[in-house]
Amino acid sequence: MGDSPAHEVFRDDDFVAFLDAHPVFHGHVLMVPTTHVQTYDELSEKLATPWLRLSQRLVRAVEGAMDADGSLLIVNNVVSQSVPHLHLHVIPRSRGDGLRFWLGPRHKYTSDAEANAIAARIRTALAAAPAG
Repeated sequence: MGDSPAHEVFRDDDFVAFLDAHPVFHGHVLMVPTTHVQTYDELSEKLATPWLRLSQRLVRAVEGAMDADGSLLIVNNVVSQSVPHLHLHVIPRSRGDGLRFWLGPRHKYTSDAEANAIAARIRTALAAAPAG
């Protein structure tokens, strides 16, 4: 980390935040842990609370500095992750900014039975997943 020039907005022992080199809008910031963490689920419990606190501070700072109405927060996990390192995008948004954030195509459940079966699969996986 630190091999490429960046316009840093924050750095401490655990995290660095900097302007995205290819911003969606001016003020688009990336926040990354300084130690290698590839995906969100690999973020240690030790870093989870500081990650949350810093990300909330960054949201407020980006929105305030850019006079934004809100923001878009994105974490890609493997798929669409252009760099194999956990990073949070904080993108300032304003009403009428032209961004069409599209989550699609949508895939409806064919029935309540199918939705119930999938919910049960996820509950089972969640019960088996280690906490922390």
